[in-house]
Amino acid sequence: MSTEAPVTDRSPEKKPLSGSGPGKSRVRTRRWFIIVGSILLVVVGLFYGFNAFRSHMIAQFFANNKPPPVTVSVAEAKQETLPHLLKGIGDLAAVHQVDVSSDVSGRVTEIKFTAGTSVKKGDPLVQLFDEPEQADLASYKAQTVATLLALDRAKTLLAKSFGPQATVDQAQSAYDQAAAGVAKTEAVISQKLVRAPFNGELGVRKVEVGQYLSAGTQIVSLTDLSRVYVNFTATEKDRAILKEGQTVQIEVDAYPGRKFEGKITTIEPQISSDTRNIRLQGTIDNPEKLLKPGMFATTAVVLPPEAPVVTVPETAVDYTLYGDSVFLIKETKGQDGKSSLTAVREPVTVGTRHDGRVAIVKGLKAGDRVVAVGQLKLQSGAAVDLSKDPGPPIPATPPRY
Repeated sequence: MSTEAPVTDRSPEKKPLSGSGPGKSRVRTRRWFIIVGSILLVVVGLFYGFNAFRSHMIAQFFANNKPPPVTVSVAEAKQETLPHLLKGIGDLAAVHQVDVSSDVSGRVTEIKFTAGTSVKKGDPLVQLFDEPEQADLASYKAQTVATLLALDRAKTLLAKSFGPQATVDQAQSAYDQAAAGVAKTEAVISQKLVRAPFNGELGVRKVEVGQYLSAGTQIVSLTDLSRVYVNFTATEKDRAILKEGQTVQIEVDAYPGRKFEGKITTIEPQISSDTRNIRLQGTIDNPEKLLKPGMFATTAVVLPPEAPVVTVPETAVDYTLYGDSVFLIKETKGQDGKSSLTAVREPVTVGTRHDGRVAIVKGLKAGDRVVAVGQLKLQSGAAVDLSKDPGPPIPATPPRY
């Protein structure tokens, strides 16, 4: 039995292809990352360089191209004495005002006035039916004549001792009763003729001929407009500076810009426990009859003047939540020796205001120039040019009172 020898594989050994294998793959990957990184560096460099170039060009543009000066109106700060006023609000009331009515009842037989006209004290307004009273008056007058004759006869007989004293007394009593009846009837008749109680202006008529009026029914309103009261209030802390006789000025919406002056005539002796305010009343002459009762009024009590202060137009002050300020005009010289004007924001502390001017307690001095018109176009340090147009009106001298 033959034994076969094991067959062995004598084929040549396989070798890896050229360029393949783990080493070559790592080289290709590294090379790819280097290329991509280089590209990214170039892109980032270009981007950074572009931004730097752009910033440089923008800065150079603004450095060589300054904005033109802003045209503004300028006002000069002045030192003057502002009126010392205690302001408030109030309303007007008539010195004499009444709703005319009848004292007795009766039917209207005649209306003797025209609504809206002026009347004098005693002028007849309305006549009520009074024929029964006129008849009673004639009867009492006739009784007066008869009793007077009887009284004279009784006195003559008594003087000659032909009659007793009792007859004279009875005749005198009868005469007195008849005279009293005449006086009473005349009073009733006078009540039937309604007259104006004082000089004034009549309002709207509220009765008609033939209408029956009960006692107290309103006929027409009557208002004396020669003087009016202004009723207003002040806080209790101002009581020490308020006195009767001080000048009070008022302004009403019907006549803007016009002031009416009067005097304080009454100061309420009590202070309201609810509001802690003092009630005051001033009297104002009203010869033109422009002021009407019921008008709303802005009041100002003229107090002794205070020390002079620096003032500027109210339009020059910029009021903000962060504080009040003005644009102060400053003159500077450049390297070329030419002068230029700039507006610099300057914080200020404001005080009282009057007639379009405001007191500057701190931040300015007399003679400083400030921007009065055109602040909205300004930033601190901006170049400005003075406008040739006149600025806001400024009083040449402070008002005198």
